[in-house]
Amino acid sequence: MKEIVKDVTVAFVIVFIIMQFYEPTRVFGISMQPNFHEKDYLLLSKEAYAKSSPKRGDVVVFQSSLVSFKGDKELLIKRVIGLPGDKVVIKNGDVYVNGKQQSDYYTEDRYTAGDISVTVPEGEYFCMGDNRQHSTDSRFSSVGCVSSSLIKGKVIFRFYPFNKAGKIKSI
Repeated sequence: MKEIVKDVTVAFVIVFIIMQFYEPTRVFGISMQPNFHEKDYLLLSKEAYAKSSPKRGDVVVFQSSLVSFKGDKELLIKRVIGLPGDKVVIKNGDVYVNGKQQSDYYTEDRYTAGDISVTVPEGEYFCMGDNRQHSTDSRFSSVGCVSSSLIKGKVIFRFYPFNKAGKIKSI
C-alpha cells in the first residue's frame, strides 16, 4: 500500500510541475481551418514567451474581451500576423505587412476580407484566424490588437487527432 501511495504522490507532483509550464487546450469553432479543426487537442507552452516575444506566424492562445454564452471571457486561438510597430494593410483581399504582400498559402480561401490600415501598437500583436472568412480576430474592434499580457502561450503540439499528432511549426 505504501508503494501505491508513493507512486500516486510522485505522479501528482510530476503533473503539477508540468502544468506550470504547459497547458492542454482544445479548438472550438472553425476559425483556424484548414490547419486546426473543431475538437483538436493541443498543448500550449505557457513559458514560450518568458524570454522572447511572439514571432510572425506563431499560433497563440489569448484572452479576449468577447464573452461566451456562459458569460465567460473567451480564449481565442489565432496566428500572429503583425508585430509591434508593423503596419498591417488589408485591401482587395490581400494582406500587406510593412508594404510587403504576405503569402497566405496556409489559409482556407487565400482571401482576406476587410479594408484595414493599422500600425500595431508597442506591446501588442495583430492576430488573425487561418479561415479568414469565418474568424473574429484583430480586424474587428471587438478583438483589436492583442496585448502581450493577454497571450497565454504558444501552441507547440497537437496530440489529437492521433493521425495529425505532432509539433506545430510557425508559418
